[in-house]
Amino acid sequence: MVTGGTRGIGAAIAARLRADGDEVVALGRADGDVTDEAAVTALFAELGQVDVLVNNAGVSTSAPLARTSVAQWQEQFAVNALGAFLCTRAVLPGMAERDHGRIVTVASTAGRVGYRYTAGYTASKHAAIGLMRAVAAEVAGTGVTSNAVCPAFVRTDMTTDAVHRIMDRTGRDAAQAEAALAAAAPLGRLLEPDEVAHAVAFLAAGASGAINGQALVLDGGGVQ
Repeated sequence: MVTGGTRGIGAAIAARLRADGDEVVALGRADGDVTDEAAVTALFAELGQVDVLVNNAGVSTSAPLARTSVAQWQEQFAVNALGAFLCTRAVLPGMAERDHGRIVTVASTAGRVGYRYTAGYTASKHAAIGLMRAVAAEVAGTGVTSNAVCPAFVRTDMTTDAVHRIMDRTGRDAAQAEAALAAAAPLGRLLEPDEVAHAVAFLAAGASGAINGQALVLDGGGVQ
């Protein structure tokens, strides 16, 4: 199961896992609301056995803290943190019973460090990583693992929105705005969705059970 799996990073993850031979259910916004407890419970009950859960659904807004609304804060926590919690809670008992399962949450380098004007996003991604580490502590020594990947800016619709916000606020053109985002990571460019999918596939399928509770940073060598 890949949440947020119909476009961007999620679509790339779903395609990669299918190419690896997995049967993949890619959940988009039109298919279900990861913030709705009853809907999530019903969905996973219908699905049955889930061997790999990829918590990829996410939202982002940016504003100085003083202009961040409660609604913006709550929406980001609802999708980025609560959604990961509800989906993880839904699959964990079955994974524990079978003594096998992989849970991977797509977080962000914003879940490891603080960035200006992203209080809600940064805090919610920190929460998502904390969730994965707490689950990892619960399942340590079993056949279940819980990890996160933390990419820098990825070439997605979400990043395109960020580019447009920079253009609107600074007067830069698209190339200059994208370069400003790319410069935030030592890699010096935007990541491609397939690069994130590669890391997720490693943790979801090929990784040893010893890799548990980790937040794998994808930025070319900056954030530790």
